[in-house]
Amino acid sequence: MTADDVRTVLALLRQAKADVWIGGGWGIDALIGEQTRDHRDMDLMHRQDQEDIVLAAFREAGFVETLDHRPVRFVMTAPDGREIDLHPLVFSDDGSAVQASPEPGSPFLYPPACFVTGTIHGSPVPCLSAEQQVYFHQGYEPSHRDRHDMARLRRAFGIATHF
Repeated sequence: MTADDVRTVLALLRQAKADVWIGGGWGIDALIGEQTRDHRDMDLMHRQDQEDIVLAAFREAGFVETLDHRPVRFVMTAPDGREIDLHPLVFSDDGSAVQASPEPGSPFLYPPACFVTGTIHGSPVPCLSAEQQVYFHQGYEPSHRDRHDMARLRRAFGIATHF
């Protein structure tokens, strides 16, 4: 997944008038303002009430659904193998959101301040805050990529991480 791929996907969803935010590795690179490593996929959070338009936009672009773990997440895959890992969010009036988790009764929480703007190739992109990225990188054995991403956040923002 290249930076141009990310920008193409965001343009596709912007045209469909879907609200999305980049998470995961690309989200961290957007916060830092440069690509720091290779990425195999892209994590996107979207409004659950806009899922129909998100799906329609991806299908029109040739993507097919290859994994369904709703309500937690699902994956859309392009004919060339690019993967978009989608995470449905349910928003409250105060701007906060929740995402279902594999543990019933323990949803992932998104405070209003976690929806921020980063940059990819100098273009502004919607993404998750550094604090939110750290929140999602806990409670499991980190991979080499996870350690790299958290080290980048520590250097860029002076933020404490769990590893």
